[in-house]
Amino acid sequence: MDIKTNSLYAQMQSMSMEAMGNRLPIGQENGMGMGTPAVSKSGSDFGSLLKDAVNNVNELQKDVSEKKMAFEMGDRSVTLADTMIAASKAGIAFDATIQVRNKFVEAYKEIMSMPV
Repeated sequence: MDIKTNSLYAQMQSMSMEAMGNRLPIGQENGMGMGTPAVSKSGSDFGSLLKDAVNNVNELQKDVSEKKMAFEMGDRSVTLADTMIAASKAGIAFDATIQVRNKFVEAYKEIMSMPV
């Protein structure tokens, strides 16, 4: 379970590192003095990484709802502390997903406002 909760953050870090590491140095390959992204297999996997991250957040939220229901029904195997910790983890993961979405929208708006 801890691996799943930390995987969203780890995926975001790895995507950031890949984005920074897959750029060619300025002045190489395109003759225009501008660096271009290197073509790699990991670039085509961005969509699947994003989908996996969203699915992970969804699973965390499902887990929280199951724990809340079990706690409310009186299941002695689920403690209040477990329920609150799961809720906090799901909340943080959801907030991080919203932040990523907002950054994508901001970047899209910036790209669309660039002159051609």
